[in-house]
Amino acid sequence: MMYDDSNIFARILRGEIPAKKIYEDDHVLAFHDAFPKAPLHALIIPKGKYINIDEFSKKASEEEIIAFYRAIPKVVEALGLGEKGFRTIANTGPDGGQEVPHFHIHIIGGKNIGPMVSA
Repeated sequence: MMYDDSNIFARILRGEIPAKKIYEDDHVLAFHDAFPKAPLHALIIPKGKYINIDEFSKKASEEEIIAFYRAIPKVVEALGLGEKGFRTIANTGPDGGQEVPHFHIHIIGGKNIGPMVSA
């Protein structure tokens, strides 16, 4: 699968679509989800062109990987989720429920999220 430059996250990174930013550095952008599934719902995306967590883990530079994962506690702190907890989700591929073909993680919280997966 080739990276699609017209996906919504690529367009947000280019400034074509506005996003309510939470955190940004040279490698990462975090913003509020436009369609939240919990009272607090953020997305963290790398600025590089990676389709999913598998590709990101294999192809991203060490600097990109470190910056991405170090952004998580910064976003958690900005949202005030550290004390009560939160969930991180990285949907991958059609069976994993990935809707946007640009690697991203969801950080959700602000209430009891419930069981991880219901059968």
